[in-house]
Amino acid sequence: MKVLNRYIGAEVVKGSAVAELVLLSLLTFFSFTDEMGDLDKGDYHLRQVFQYLLLMSPRNFYELMPSAALIGSLFTLGGLANHQELVAMRAGGASIRAIIWAVLRAGLLLVAVAVLIGEFIAPKAEQEAQMFRSAAQQKRVVTRTEHGFWLRDQNTYINIGQLGTLDELSNINLYEVDDKHHLKRSMHADKAYYDDEGKWHLQHISRSEFEAERVNVSTTDEVAWSSVLDPALLSVVVINPENLSMYDLARYIAHMRNNSQNSQPYELAFWGRLVTPLSTLVMLFVAVPFILNIRARAGVGQRIVLGTIIGLGFNLFDKIFSHLALIYELNPFFAAVFPTSVVFVIAWWYFRKVF
Repeated sequence: MKVLNRYIGAEVVKGSAVAELVLLSLLTFFSFTDEMGDLDKGDYHLRQVFQYLLLMSPRNFYELMPSAALIGSLFTLGGLANHQELVAMRAGGASIRAIIWAVLRAGLLLVAVAVLIGEFIAPKAEQEAQMFRSAAQQKRVVTRTEHGFWLRDQNTYINIGQLGTLDELSNINLYEVDDKHHLKRSMHADKAYYDDEGKWHLQHISRSEFEAERVNVSTTDEVAWSSVLDPALLSVVVINPENLSMYDLARYIAHMRNNSQNSQPYELAFWGRLVTPLSTLVMLFVAVPFILNIRARAGVGQRIVLGTIIGLGFNLFDKIFSHLALIYELNPFFAAVFPTSVVFVIAWWYFRKVF
């Protein structure tokens, strides 16, 4: 039985790897055509496009894994069925449950690889990709640290401590230096908002003017602020909740709760990250009873089309339900688990009905 497990597992892993490579190549090609619209914008040339797409590939790899596992397992297990290998396995004493378990064991390896990439490589790579793309196109660099966001505007260094929305900032510090890089002026504002005319307005400002022998301090309620900083540039460093690692999400949820802010989108993303690896196993479970039932009656093309339809349908259902959960403020854990649970229950019902 160990030999059988290794054989089935190797076939599933190879099929899923090929499907992942094909899907990733297609998605990268479509992304490449989209990026062509921004070609030669600033310093964003063909080389920079390829660098950007390369940095984005870990995120795409992670998101495509459930669909790749489904298509790959349908393809490889269908090939085993076409060559009567599954029939020979069952005639040799291998039960359906044993075959399913062999497939799921291979799925555990796929899940481990996806989690490692999704948690430790993809978030950082995506952030670097967005910053790299912005720097190439706009020739402006925004850096994100644990102390907020940093941006240079000629001789002024801008620090944003907290970002509420893309047009509302908090805890802003401005540091202006002279040509010899000596601190000339500093300013702190509690808040800032972006108006309809494309200008920032700083509120509750304290200003310090540094002279040779003294420092002049003044305060102002509100002042207009002209800067290269705009909401489009800030969007580069704001990574969507679903694209953060579980560790970062947990920290940010705790921070938002401590500040009495709405953390539901981040909680939904946190539980979604926990459930996503299970979705890969569910997709594999969906494939096995279907292949065992249709045996050799379906060709390779039919299986690939079927896998694509099921995979896209599941992703669409998951996205729609997540949006509905945010609109109607459903429990984040329930919203994350429900789509995968529905697919698993349907697959289990089909398995019990057929076998």
